[in-house]
Amino acid sequence: MGRFSPNTLDLDGKVILVTGGTGSFGRRFIETVLRRSDPRKVIVYSRDELKQSDMQLELREQFDEATYGKMRFFLGDVRDRERLTLALRGVDIVIHAAALKQVPAAEYNPSECIHTNVLGAENVVWASLNNHVKQVVALSTDKACNPINLYGATKLASDKTFVAANNLSGDIGTRFAVVRYGNVVGSRGSVVPLYKRLLAQGATELPVTDARMTRFWITLNQGVEFVLSSLEIMRGGEIFVPKIPSMTMPDLVKAMSPTAGLKIVGIRPGEKLHEMMISADDARATVELADRYVIEPTFVEYPRTPFRGEATAKDVAEGFSYSSDSNDDWLSEDGLNAMLAEKA
Repeated sequence: MGRFSPNTLDLDGKVILVTGGTGSFGRRFIETVLRRSDPRKVIVYSRDELKQSDMQLELREQFDEATYGKMRFFLGDVRDRERLTLALRGVDIVIHAAALKQVPAAEYNPSECIHTNVLGAENVVWASLNNHVKQVVALSTDKACNPINLYGATKLASDKTFVAANNLSGDIGTRFAVVRYGNVVGSRGSVVPLYKRLLAQGATELPVTDARMTRFWITLNQGVEFVLSSLEIMRGGEIFVPKIPSMTMPDLVKAMSPTAGLKIVGIRPGEKLHEMMISADDARATVELADRYVIEPTFVEYPRTPFRGEATAKDVAEGFSYSSDSNDDWLSEDGLNAMLAEKA
């Protein structure tokens, strides 16, 4: 916590909808919003009735009846434009977290990934414009930069869809932005829970696809903070990229178990050795703030004040790229343990 600038975003009286709201991010985001502010309504939009039922029970245990009474749960898929349009009636802010995210599954089931991640993004844009939603923030991934796998390619297409959507809003005034960050420590699908489970079972070796591999790391709480602070400063069309540390996979294994060996299993289909969040081509449109980078939109036909030129922003160097192997911020063993100690 504390990596990103504190935000003074006022969500009191707002109606907020989170697509994919039963996922790791959605749950933590909603818990944070309920604790910090007094929204009029918070809507979970997702397709799994069991996860919604479990989430309802968990929130009832955490909050009093008045606070829990602000929650609404809508069963629906982002692929379903009509249902999504109904769910967004009266909504002020949309956080779009729904996605198919497993790289190997996307490689094997490309059409399913495209329907959710690309066509679903288009449906969120369409439904937001038709309901005069004020702000939309879409979650992206480091894999969307120079993608080599289908998941990354669909998220790049999604990012482009949300950035361009600002040119469609006209007098509706809806503003769209994207946040792009790396692996979330401890989230579903992260390697950390897998390693914990294997160590608990007595494993003496932990699987690593390649000993050279590096990744960006962020905690769930930091991800929520970053989205909230980006929501506060967004002007429309930005891709916000946080300044976060990298770690090699062998160092991650060593930090979790000093005695565990490495079991090299080979790179999976669609997997990179190193992840990138800003390419050298993106750098021409990128400015640096104290705690993040902002990739500004290059095609703007709507009222917007750029970050570039402001006293708090500076241009990145010619040929700059932001990659997990060339990062100047590296995660130590103590740093990883501090991340792991955060609320799971």
